[in-house]
Amino acid sequence: MNEKLKDQDVLLVKEKGSNELHAVNLDKNGKVKSTKLDGSENPDFLKIDKNGNALENFFENFKRQIKDPTRFDFYRAPLEKLGDVVKRLYEAFKSPGKPENKDFLDVHRIEPEDFQKKQAKEQTEGQTKSYAINPDLVDWQKFEKFGITRESLEKTGNLDKLLDYQKTNLIPVAMKFDSETLYSDARFSLRKQGDDTFAPSIHLIRHKPDLERPYFGVEFTKEDKENLLKTGNLGRVVEAEFKQGEKTPVLISLDKQTNELVAFRKEWLKVPETYKGVPLSEETREKLGNGKKVNVENMTTNDGSKQFSANVQFNADKRYFELVFDNDRKQNQNLKQGEAPKTFRKKQLTEDQMSSVREGKTVHTGELTDRNGKKYSGYITLNKETGKYDFMFPKDYRDALAAGKVIPDDRHKVQVAKNNNGNTTEATKNIKEPLNSGQTQPTEKQTEKQAAKQEQEKPKKSKGVKM
Repeated sequence: MNEKLKDQDVLLVKEKGSNELHAVNLDKNGKVKSTKLDGSENPDFLKIDKNGNALENFFENFKRQIKDPTRFDFYRAPLEKLGDVVKRLYEAFKSPGKPENKDFLDVHRIEPEDFQKKQAKEQTEGQTKSYAINPDLVDWQKFEKFGITRESLEKTGNLDKLLDYQKTNLIPVAMKFDSETLYSDARFSLRKQGDDTFAPSIHLIRHKPDLERPYFGVEFTKEDKENLLKTGNLGRVVEAEFKQGEKTPVLISLDKQTNELVAFRKEWLKVPETYKGVPLSEETREKLGNGKKVNVENMTTNDGSKQFSANVQFNADKRYFELVFDNDRKQNQNLKQGEAPKTFRKKQLTEDQMSSVREGKTVHTGELTDRNGKKYSGYITLNKETGKYDFMFPKDYRDALAAGKVIPDDRHKVQVAKNNNGNTTEATKNIKEPLNSGQTQPTEKQTEKQAAKQEQEKPKKSKGVKM
């Protein structure tokens, strides 16, 4: 047998209402034609390589040429067994309802829609995304100095942010200094260089915002400091001096993940005419354009199910208009923003958990119990649209974290990584029992227990042989 025939099928077609099969072939101009089967191989038959994409191309061509492609049924038959399969197909056409006939027809039937959908999907996936920054102009090798690759940025959803002039989420980084390596979390953005290429700009976590020193010549008033700490936004336009003697009107916000101050040029700001389904008046748009916080009523939630009212303000760090909640002001009738719940789904929260929640971070719940007594766990997060605290399952949390929609609770990161995923740090690798809330180091008792265990495992010294 010719080995080449093993990987080739013949495409067969019959018109609905008829039981007569024909083989499909294409003329030299690509015109779809059919050839009556006479039991022998015809060189004009359309051969389908099982490993190729001839079917996708054929059905695209067929759809363009035929006015009503749905009136045809298609089947495929191995070229080396063409005669036997065709004979069996004719038998199955006589009683297609019989289970054995139905199974045989299903095995050989081809649905054009499946290949058209596949082709459309491949074309969509193959299209190059349109970014504000050309990926080819980015010096990706400089990211590798921090232990980060382009592929890892793409997998975590941070690549799109970077190439659209946004910061990444917090990313674990490793920075080498001679023989030492510093491990930390940081955010990254892209900085344009003199040769029009882009290099990474790292934003490390600061212990607290530095509001006492002038920011490029801008001195903060007491009200400015209160606004930045409460809402994360300055609330007014100021003039920063990035170059000596040159004043630039900017809006300033606080990066709550790193405590870094971020400026956005006012000339770049475009205020939308509508926000969450509400038309904005000229007066409202002017206030928003000047960085002010404006209350907007009757906004619609993203799923369209509810209406709500809240303050709206531009965030220079996120580069978009956001819903803003003050820590000392009620956002709805049920909950005061910044007031952490003492219990969640009948479980008492620790002081450490409540402290993190008050800071707007998303906190791991620990073990919860449903109505049927089944154990589960997840995360508590603030829903900024409703002002209420919601529950998130781990998968939803990971998706939200990758999208930058939640702020991770770093104090519980080590605990969650070990208890849930089995991942340990150098300090926790020898701790066998689950970590407590916020624990990142072994307790004194755990240290003593581990030391005793190591002492027991030491090989006993030989006393030698008495002569």
